[in-house]
Amino acid sequence: MAFNHTLLEAIRDGLSQALGKVTELEWIQDLPGGDINRAALIRSRRTKWFVKYHVNAPEGMFAAEALALLEIAHSDCIQVPSPIAYGNDGNTAWLVLEYLELSSNGLASQLGEQLAALHTITNNRYGWSRDNYIGTTPQRNTRCEKWAEFWREYRLRPQLKMAQTSGHGGQLISQGERLLENIDLLMDGHQPAASLLHGDLWAGNKAFSSEGQAVIFDPASYYGDRETDIAMTELFGGFEPAFYSAYLAQAPLPDGYPLRRDLYNLYHMLNHLNLFGEAYLYRCQNMIAALLAQIH
Repeated sequence: MAFNHTLLEAIRDGLSQALGKVTELEWIQDLPGGDINRAALIRSRRTKWFVKYHVNAPEGMFAAEALALLEIAHSDCIQVPSPIAYGNDGNTAWLVLEYLELSSNGLASQLGEQLAALHTITNNRYGWSRDNYIGTTPQRNTRCEKWAEFWREYRLRPQLKMAQTSGHGGQLISQGERLLENIDLLMDGHQPAASLLHGDLWAGNKAFSSEGQAVIFDPASYYGDRETDIAMTELFGGFEPAFYSAYLAQAPLPDGYPLRRDLYNLYHMLNHLNLFGEAYLYRCQNMIAALLAQIH
């Protein structure tokens, strides 16, 4: 998307409402924005901000992300970029964040320790105060007291329904339905604390500030099993051994984690199928088959 004066004016109005009158707002440069959103660096006089934007974004996508960033920030456990303002110029939603100079260099052990601290922030039920998004996929966060029920009804079932609607039926759906019927067996009574989660913790959503401080961003937060965050770090790699050593020193994982890891990562793999298409179909089918093979 090329530079858009209408979008910049909408952002300026939003920043003025949040901060007081903002003048001379400039679009400095486009930045890498990932697979879902576009991003840019903007500036007003001496202040820089990071802005992410999305044409025809789902309703409330950036509002939910801003709320998640605030909730993580209020935990005082790990750094996130502060949300400044969000809005919509009519067809393009945008979110302005504190601009942080980020790098891949920092102490992986610090990230592990601080993530473990974040996971000590708990709620009395699973879910969250509102629904949100994982990428652009709706993520239901209905409050629930039973973890196996939450994972079945508000994580895996909606993804399988979306896949079926998109035409990925047959084996995926028949085997997926069988898996849903056996979630309780696979969970085997697992009823973890409802921890505050990042929710989408792959390597592209963590970095280090210029001061070396661990930073996480692009959350899809809710309260759930802390193992889901650790599981996703293993799905695509990119986390150093020191990260896991430091995390486990603070918060050892209970027995049965390897099986649950695959059950949790199936959610993200189904989401990739629904977002990016058939290239992920066989991996989803293979993950479900491997999980079903664990049922005795």
